[in-house]
Amino acid sequence: MDFDLTDLRLLVATADEGSLTRAAAARHLSLAAASARIKALEGQAGIPLLYREARGVRLTPAGEAFLHHARAVLRQCGQLQGDLQAYAGGLRGHVRVFANTTGVTDVLPEILAAFLRAHAQVNVDLREKPNPEIARGVLDGRADLGIVAGPVDTLGLRRIHFSTDRLVLVVPRGHALARRKRVAFADTLAYEQVGMHEGSTLQAFLLHATAQLGRPLRLRVQLAGFDAICRMVGAGVGIAVVPESAAARHLAPHRLVPIALEDAWAVRERHVLLREREALPAPARSLLALLLAHYRVPEPADLP
Repeated sequence: MDFDLTDLRLLVATADEGSLTRAAAARHLSLAAASARIKALEGQAGIPLLYREARGVRLTPAGEAFLHHARAVLRQCGQLQGDLQAYAGGLRGHVRVFANTTGVTDVLPEILAAFLRAHAQVNVDLREKPNPEIARGVLDGRADLGIVAGPVDTLGLRRIHFSTDRLVLVVPRGHALARRKRVAFADTLAYEQVGMHEGSTLQAFLLHATAQLGRPLRLRVQLAGFDAICRMVGAGVGIAVVPESAAARHLAPHRLVPIALEDAWAVRERHVLLREREALPAPARSLLALLLAHYRVPEPADLP
């Protein structure tokens, strides 16, 4: 198909506005010009993209598919423009990483610090996302690498296992559960808890788990990091589910007791995701190598 960015922006505006008239005004086009562009797209596609109705327009199934790709192309164009501006200012590389809560707060900080010291003219855009969004982001090019944990549909992406993430319950010494070696997550719901911030992938996962049990999670306070959570638990505010590695750093300083969770989902395999058969940009390849080396995982010889 032969189209330009104006066509893509017009279709996106039409979908957002539900009106070709308003979309034309938003894109500073006459209604006649906007209508001609849409009809030209439909002619090339050989199928209608819009249903014309008395109160406006809506997308046909083909239009919905076109919209999905149009948004992706426009997003990538925006990233390209931003990257070129950064390179004009002296930047030599850019890496985009989508990761879950544990990846952002517990896996990557030390690795990224070492990476950025060694690559002074490379920027890293790290964003916390839910596992499904991480896979979609890598697949459609919004991210170079993805860090996920637990069962996740990887959408045909390549995945490289690099470690195992275990979730544990931490309680203050003297707590009613402190003498337990193992506990079911359901048995923790009788107690007030300290959780991650709203929007955290781990917190969303735990809320989903409580919903399946048909019981509420008694959140006393929500915080932005596992270190703060452990300090709150040590102060007696509540109990918390955190990664085992985060708990280990705070057991002695905050007099915490770790308790294994009996639930199968408490053990989550961690993988890094990348697009199959597509060569990684050099900075992303370097970051991947550093991540695997940190966890003593050999770098696959067949990476593109």
